[in-house]
Parts: sequence; structure tokens; C-alpha cells
Amino acid sequence: MHEANELKRTNRGYDRVLSSMCTYPHPVAVRAHMKYIHTNLGDPNLFPEIAAFERRAISILGGFLGAADAVGYITSGGTESNIQAVRASKIISSTRQPNIIVPESAHQSFEKAQAFTGVEVRQASLDERYAVDVTAVEELVDEDTVCVVGIAGTTALGVIDPIPALAKVALENDAFLHVDAAFGGFVIPFLEKKYPFDFDVEGVRSIAIDPHKMGLSTIPSGGLVFKRAADFDALSTNTFYSVERSMTGTRGGASVAATLAVLEHLGAEGYRNVVRECMRLTNLCVEEAAEFGVYPVIPPVMNIVAFKLPRLQLLALRLIARGWRISVMGGALRIIIMPHINETTILDFMHDLKELVRG
Repeated sequence: MHEANELKRTNRGYDRVLSSMCTYPHPVAVRAHMKYIHTNLGDPNLFPEIAAFERRAISILGGFLGAADAVGYITSGGTESNIQAVRASKIISSTRQPNIIVPESAHQSFEKAQAFTGVEVRQASLDERYAVDVTAVEELVDEDTVCVVGIAGTTALGVIDPIPALAKVALENDAFLHVDAAFGGFVIPFLEKKYPFDFDVEGVRSIAIDPHKMGLSTIPSGGLVFKRAADFDALSTNTFYSVERSMTGTRGGASVAATLAVLEHLGAEGYRNVVRECMRLTNLCVEEAAEFGVYPVIPPVMNIVAFKLPRLQLLALRLIARGWRISVMGGALRIIIMPHINETTILDFMHDLKELVRG
């Protein structure tokens, strides 16, 4: 018990963390999580209430993504969702040597998908905006391509790939189109500027979206949503007590309850307010940096901004020494403005960054 208390005292929380795509869960989510912490969705017959919660949560997620009648399940996160989407595309296809096309900016979970499913992963290059180059995708597609992947909110820069153009490629080649919106799924629908990326785009068949990121649910709470029930059913495994479509057998129901609780509590308007504030602070970050001659790699699309800086590794070490948790990706200082960040935090960070840049 003494050791546990010591560990608790050293837990810094998120207060000076500018590198995380997760944040403090909403209190409503925490209460629901604790209430249902004993439940297991591995056998939905034991906890039918949680199974109903999951169906309701997927319906709300589908509504955010352009298809309220969508199907799917609450996963452990984007990695599981992406692997399962690739697995579904392989099962649906008839080819013996399947391949998938992903952008160079794709999450490492697709490398894991290759190891798990045996599909070949082909990487398409990026254009000058750091979005996937559709021409490069077209050049990689062949008769054995079972899935094309687009990213709606890349990990490094928050870039949204041209999903309608990728959908056209997928439809023309009878391929599955999966959109990895693990981060962007709770941001893009609530931005002032509209970007086509979801089930409103013909050809999009599955989407990964993580409630435990900008959705403010508890960890682990991911989501895999399919437009077609037949695509979801491709994942079916018969057990002696039910039909299972998830990757794991035992599944905690607490995350499902937490996700539904916060989805219903905040609703679309609540998430719109969260995103609006995060974008205000993101823009403030850019404005403050410009005051001392530091500019983003690209104008931020969502609440991710990356700065090109001289002596980057040394500067990053000095920021960490001052108590900041930041990340360096692609030769840039990457900042993620999550709901736990406030204006004071941004101004304090920019004060330290200015001192170090000028020093």
C-alpha cells in the first residue's frame, strides 16, 4: 500500500502535457465506468444492459459520422479498430495474396495488421500538403488490393486525406475503404470548416474513432463503425454462447458505459463547444509563436500544430527539463491542444519556448 501511495504522488497528470492524444475523462464517464467496472461483454447474455449500451453508443457515433444506422463495437482503441477493419476487408475478398494501400503518414497499427493478417501493406507517398498523393495510391493498386486506407487527422500534423478521391479509387477497384479517424473523428464533425471524410462519402465502409481521445471517455474506449452490417458480420466467430465479432474474448463493459454516458451527456453541441475552445487555443499558440518568429509546418487543420525549430533536439530537452511533456515528430516540435489545456498553460509554454529560442 505504501508503494501504491508513493506511485500516486509521482503521477503528474496532464497539466503540462502537450504531447498526448488522450486527456482527463469527463466526470460523467468516470462515474459510469466505476458503476459498471465488474461487467464483461465477452458474453453479452450475462450483461444484456451493457450490450444495449454498446448498440446505443455505436448508433450515436454513427450519427456523428453520417450513418445513424451504422453497426460496430467499442474496441480497446485505434490499433484494434484498424487491425479489425483490415481483417474484415481480407475476409470479404477472394484473393489469395491480398494487399492494402496506406499513406506514409498512417499509424503503426497497420504494420501490426500486416503481421496479424498476412496482408501486404503498401505505402503511398504524400503530397506537398502532407496528405496522401492519390496518384501514388492509383499506381500501387492492383487486382489483389482489398483495402484502401485514408487518414482523417494524421498523428503528426492532423492532416485530413482527400477521402472522396480515395473513395473513387476504391470503388473503381472494388476495394474496401477504411478511414482512420481515431483522433479526428471527434474533431472534424464539429469544426467550423467542413471536410468530407465519413459515411456521407460513397465508398467509405468503415471508420475508426476513439472516444478515449477527444471523446472524453475513459481508457480504453475505441470504436469501429461499419456502414454495412454484412461487413461487420464478416468478423463473426461462433462461440458456444454467442456470436463474437470483437478481437478479444473478455471485454470490459465499463468503457462502454463510460462512452455512452459522455456521448449522451455532451451531445453534438457539447462536443462542438469542446472543439471550438481547443481550436481557439491552437490558433492562440500559432499567434504567440509568430511573435518571436516561429511558424507552423502547415496551418493547423485541427488541434495539432507542429513547429520547425533550430536546434530542435536540444530545445526539446530543455523544455522537458522545465516540466513540459512535448513530442518531436518528423523534425518538428508537435503540440496537441487537448481539453485539459487552458490559456494560461499556452501562454506559460510560449513564454518558455520564446526564452529558449532567443537564448
